[in-house]
Amino acid sequence: MNYPKIGIRPVIDGRWGGIREGLEGQTMGMANAAKALIEENITYADGTPVQCVVSPCTIGGGAEAARCAEYFSGQNVCATLSVTPCWCYGSETMDLDPLTIKAVWGFNGTERPGAVYLAAAMAAHAQRGLPAFSIYGRDVQDMDDRSIPGDVAEKILRFARCAVTVGQMRNKAYVGLGAVAMGIAGSYCDAEFFQKYLGIRAEWVDMTEILRRIHLGIYDHKEYEKALAWTKANCKEGVDNNAHPSTREQKEKEWEFVVKMTLVCRDIMLGNEKLNEIGKHEEALGRNAILGGFQGQRMWTDWLPNGDFTEAILNSSFDWNGKRQPITLATENDGLNGTAMLFGKLLTGTACVFADVRTYWSPEAVKRVTDKNPTGMAANGFMHLINSGAAALDGTGACKNEQGKGVMKKWWDITDEDIRAMTEATDWCPANLGYFRGGGFSSHFKTQAEMPITLIRVNIIDGLGPVLQLAEGYTVVLPDEIHNKLDIRTDPTWPTTWFVPRLTGKGAFRDVYSVMANWGANHGAFAYGHIGKDLITLASMLRIPVSLHNVPDEDIYRPHSWSAFGTKDLEDADYRACATYGPLYK
Repeated sequence: MNYPKIGIRPVIDGRWGGIREGLEGQTMGMANAAKALIEENITYADGTPVQCVVSPCTIGGGAEAARCAEYFSGQNVCATLSVTPCWCYGSETMDLDPLTIKAVWGFNGTERPGAVYLAAAMAAHAQRGLPAFSIYGRDVQDMDDRSIPGDVAEKILRFARCAVTVGQMRNKAYVGLGAVAMGIAGSYCDAEFFQKYLGIRAEWVDMTEILRRIHLGIYDHKEYEKALAWTKANCKEGVDNNAHPSTREQKEKEWEFVVKMTLVCRDIMLGNEKLNEIGKHEEALGRNAILGGFQGQRMWTDWLPNGDFTEAILNSSFDWNGKRQPITLATENDGLNGTAMLFGKLLTGTACVFADVRTYWSPEAVKRVTDKNPTGMAANGFMHLINSGAAALDGTGACKNEQGKGVMKKWWDITDEDIRAMTEATDWCPANLGYFRGGGFSSHFKTQAEMPITLIRVNIIDGLGPVLQLAEGYTVVLPDEIHNKLDIRTDPTWPTTWFVPRLTGKGAFRDVYSVMANWGANHGAFAYGHIGKDLITLASMLRIPVSLHNVPDEDIYRPHSWSAFGTKDLEDADYRACATYGPLYK
């Protein structure tokens, strides 16, 4: 696989005859130190370490800059990090490729003016319309100090983590299985958004293709038998609340159908070499998808089993073959929420959970309904995140870390015990036949651990374009006497997470109600951990403004030229900078 790479550019004072010669070792040493830092700490979505390539020469002028660019052109370099300990000729040494994400690290030492070069380079990038991230240590270092200070390392790693996220999306596809679900805005696939902002090709597959493959047996039959046996052994059925339940025979047919559908949807997105063995070479190719969406409601679910099992299993960090990278598949074909899920997965390596942002429960409403007062983190009210039957099983919080605390793990760290815990914490309730007349099975669990999470959403606004919203906070575990009474008011067969955003006391985060009131759509996706800082940096690379967040100003890291649009109101500056530069792939 030709992974997207970070290109390291060692930039140097071009004056031979007494200056450049003495700087070669230190300059190349900075490049190799940055390479080691990134490769030891950042991974791709498949769990392998991120790859960096270093220029074959130091760069003192335009000829060497061109030699470096030519070398990088065959390496799938998606971002460049220029490093220097000294003064260099800024516009002669800078990276001029409009498609690479750029950063410059200028060594903070008094013997040589690396910081002066950094400032000159930032001015040149701003003047040329090529945004770049500035990396400059707070404290002066001695010239022979080869360490990377903590604040510098943090910026390098955040830049690299977000840049390879951009690179991993480029030239992939969004596959919409079906069309628009129930008029949901995010379900209207905006091909221009995917192409211009993410570098992703939009593709459409009619849902009859799923039926064709099932009816004609276009799937790996051996794997199907394995998947069905695993499902019967590990996916226990939950309560059937239907007034007129389906027969046992009908339910068995539905299980067989949804397992086949899961294989088929995966194969449509990713391809499957096994299909070559049955002469289905076109189907074996797949569609190069990095994410997809499943329409389901209503034209499918009015007469066929719903997609809840398929969506829940594909989005989880495991299946019948063991642990594997989550396959992002959006409920109700909401590709914008799928994009939020994709951002979270690529940044964290963990599964992301699709949810309705369903209800705000005030303390007063909780008291009225349950005769109990919420306490702890839930004392000021909370939000009900609940999908209509499909959610990644990682959202159970059943995985345990070394301290025995419930977490969501990077998929490559999942153990067999974690898989057992997640499947045991989930039951599969026969679908509510009022919503889903064709049957199926809904993943049902409640998040059973208090965990740090970030709720994410992408929206498209007419006249403005895409915007990103995020809310860092925590899952909370309610006492059963509260949970049971509140959960049953929606649908007790669906997966539930109770969420409390971290409040700041001002703006949209002055209270929990205000977060709910300012959320831009009916859906959101949550990722494990507080990753708002990374999401803001990523959004700036893609030129997507952030309309709602609770990240402290001091933690916001965007390209240096954003400060030219204002330093007092960072949100306003972000909007104007994104509008000025336009989408990354315009």
